[in-house]
Amino acid sequence: MNSIYHLAFLVPVLVGSQQQLLLPGSCSFDTGTCDYTSDLAYARWTRNEEGRFITADSSFIDGREKAVLVSPVLELLDWSCLRLVYQITGAGSLQLHLRPEGDNFDYTLWSADKPSDSWLIASIDLRNTSNAYQLLLEGRPSEEAGNSVAIFEIHIVPGYCIECNFEEHHLCGYSNHWNPNVNWYVGGSLARDPQSNLPDDHTMYNQRGHYMYVDSVYAKRFQEVAKLTSPMTTTPLSGCFSFYYQRDQERGNIFSVFTRDTLGHYEEIWRPDVYATPSWRLVNVDIKAPHPLEVVYEVAFNSARGGYVAIDDISFSPEFCHTETEPVVDPSIANCDFEEGLCQYYQERVEGKVWNRVSVKPNAYRIGDHTTGTGSFLLANTRFTSRPGYVGRLHGPLLPGNHKYCLRFHYALHGFRKVDNALVLYIYDQNNVAQEKVWSLADTTRDVWTGVDVTYMKPMATKVVFVSICKNFWDCGQVALDDITVTIGDCRITAGPLRPLPGQCNFETGDCGYSQEKDSDKGDWLRVRGQTPTSYTGPRGDHTTGVGYFMYVEASLMRPGHTARLLSSDLRGSAGPQCLVFYYHMYGSGTGLLSVLLHRSDSERDALLWRRRGEQSISWMRATVDYECDRRHQIIFEAIRGPSIRSDIAIDDIVFKKGPCTADAGDTIPYSGFSENFNEIEY
Repeated sequence: MNSIYHLAFLVPVLVGSQQQLLLPGSCSFDTGTCDYTSDLAYARWTRNEEGRFITADSSFIDGREKAVLVSPVLELLDWSCLRLVYQITGAGSLQLHLRPEGDNFDYTLWSADKPSDSWLIASIDLRNTSNAYQLLLEGRPSEEAGNSVAIFEIHIVPGYCIECNFEEHHLCGYSNHWNPNVNWYVGGSLARDPQSNLPDDHTMYNQRGHYMYVDSVYAKRFQEVAKLTSPMTTTPLSGCFSFYYQRDQERGNIFSVFTRDTLGHYEEIWRPDVYATPSWRLVNVDIKAPHPLEVVYEVAFNSARGGYVAIDDISFSPEFCHTETEPVVDPSIANCDFEEGLCQYYQERVEGKVWNRVSVKPNAYRIGDHTTGTGSFLLANTRFTSRPGYVGRLHGPLLPGNHKYCLRFHYALHGFRKVDNALVLYIYDQNNVAQEKVWSLADTTRDVWTGVDVTYMKPMATKVVFVSICKNFWDCGQVALDDITVTIGDCRITAGPLRPLPGQCNFETGDCGYSQEKDSDKGDWLRVRGQTPTSYTGPRGDHTTGVGYFMYVEASLMRPGHTARLLSSDLRGSAGPQCLVFYYHMYGSGTGLLSVLLHRSDSERDALLWRRRGEQSISWMRATVDYECDRRHQIIFEAIRGPSIRSDIAIDDIVFKKGPCTADAGDTIPYSGFSENFNEIEY
């Protein structure tokens, strides 16, 4: 059992006299739904006849996939915490979304899909914002009988979810890791043992208040451990984490505080410097949490006479506790798409210019850059050296130590017979000493931009160094590098190809709600990976990673003039301008037409937003489309097959943004078709 909610059966918890202020959007469903309403486009939520909870039950789902409960419009200017008491019975899921006013998309804040036989509590941080928004609770019970999703209570309180004074019955979502002998319990109240040496509560300075404590009295084995875990943060936090503790040590206990991320990695952030404290003692610790984490209070006892540890009044401030705390690291100084230069990357002068910034005009023979298809990238090959071979080192900027970094980049190969040392990635220290070889190139598909992500961490300041080695002119070709990004955190939990943000779709995990129009279509958009089957048309890999999924129209399955239409899910519309960015691939001598259309529910005719006709390039090309629509609408990608089977058309990496598109080089191409210089590289 891994939940503190069951502690209520062990120690009765009375709600303290310091009842927390409930903010708008809170509801216990006792006498009504507090202006929460069911979205009529989906199944209904049903309030229990006796009150106390509201449910989405498979018996009343009527064949619909979900039930959506929508809050009233909320204007919560300060940081707040939503505590949700819920239960999933049988098979199903529950998601919480935030719907900003005037935004096309909902943002998922939290989700759960594990069934339970009791009520559970979730804690979700709501960031401070100046914009009004609504909360959406999306219940998806499976269709079989007996499945349901129920909500017992929604409480929105001021402050951060990791804060707690333990006066509320739900204990702010803190949970005890069950141990047969030593556990965290609720302390305080008038009902305690008069012989106990446990302290009074810190919050109220009397016996009526509550705190959490762990006692060694039941410890039976050496190093028995009790763990108290905070709710998982759901939004980035940086600042001062504070709490009060008391520690009574007779023969030995070890008290430590850790953070634990979603991968289960622990990092110790504090341990006491004194054995015992006669009164409550304040602790202030600076934490930086760019990604979700839990705070874990861990106590290990050596014997049954190891004393006790108590904690109370956990709080958080966005201001750091200590002035000497290092400033927030900005790893974006190591980002570069090479459109405007080398950014902060440089080469060693003794080696000459092995790496050079180049661009390729759209053509049918050689791929262009990864960023736009027509922009710049770095290229290393023997053309730039007078020697039969070379060693080219590209150094990045120094980044501070003791941080976990996620490095992502794209590379492409052309003409290599041996790839052993074509591209290798090292981590160097500030003295230009290699600390570790973190990645090297395996045999790979040629002429495809391939994505790589590498997680690394070193105690000292370091930089990334890309190394390309050519020992023999006849074995070497060209290696290209583009779109380097560095972020804080492990690549497995940072936003990336497998964790797209709302409004983004790279088709890696599904179709993102895009659907085929069946009524008038004579062809289909297909979700595939790898090279398309017809030669001399279609991409060799997707745009996202080079080995992932994309959507395309297979011309050999259609006749000339046949149409395939891919429709987005319904978009709510916005009063301001919108920007649509996507990548398209139109390669083949018989390529037809690709159009982007705007479909409004109140109009019979679709509006043309963008169009390309005929063969464009062997590269993925970036398109940006400005449009405005203040009502419900859909975006349609329409492909029309050309005169021959060499007419495959593909799309990938669709992104919707608020505001007008920025005018980046290469986004708009003033022609339809080819440049006269099919294979021209500009150095």
